[in-house]
Amino acid sequence: MRAVIDKLIELLKWPVAVYMLFSFPAFIQSLAYFQFTRMPYVALIAGFFIFFISRSMMDSSVKSNMEIVVHEMTHAFFALLTLHKVKGIRVEGDNSGGNMSFEGEGNWLIVIGPYFFPLFGLFYMIAVTVYTSFAPMNLILNGVLGFFIGYHLDAVGSQIHEKQTDLPKVSYKFCAMFLPSANLWAVGSMLAFNSRGWDGVWLYQRLISYLNGRNWDYILNLAGDFL
Repeated sequence: MRAVIDKLIELLKWPVAVYMLFSFPAFIQSLAYFQFTRMPYVALIAGFFIFFISRSMMDSSVKSNMEIVVHEMTHAFFALLTLHKVKGIRVEGDNSGGNMSFEGEGNWLIVIGPYFFPLFGLFYMIAVTVYTSFAPMNLILNGVLGFFIGYHLDAVGSQIHEKQTDLPKVSYKFCAMFLPSANLWAVGSMLAFNSRGWDGVWLYQRLISYLNGRNWDYILNLAGDFL
């Protein structure tokens, strides 16, 4: 079963990359649908900036070690998600990197996961879901979500560089096609969760589909005018 899943994911690699590339305008356009002047988003933006203020005061070795741990945990998350048994996670003592070992051949989703998927953000969203089943949502929770958005963008930005060994494994061409939209999808989903919970995340996916359809119609109509 694990081998079948790996082969299926590998078959989807370039179709997914093309879809993400085509969807990039839709992800940009979707930002206009968020009401950033509403208090939940004001609190989220405040939390976003609080992260970068706290980051400037954080010890660089602590920050680096945290990023490495989360990086390897995200590799492990996608390994488990695709039915691979994780054998271990190792972090170098000098904070120069880490390694996650697992059984099986693996797939591109395991390799590229840390460069677009906000694992801490997902855990926080699950925790908020549990909390709000007993108590109402509040601005502090919105602000903490903004903090995790800031963490995600900072972590991705610091991990994408020419010495990164993961990126060549899936090819730089694939990364250029996939990662910009994948990160916009991750952030957009968190923004949608901020106002309507998981219903908002579902509505956000529908919004992207709608915008893609509208953009495709525009392209066809534009092409028709030239023919």
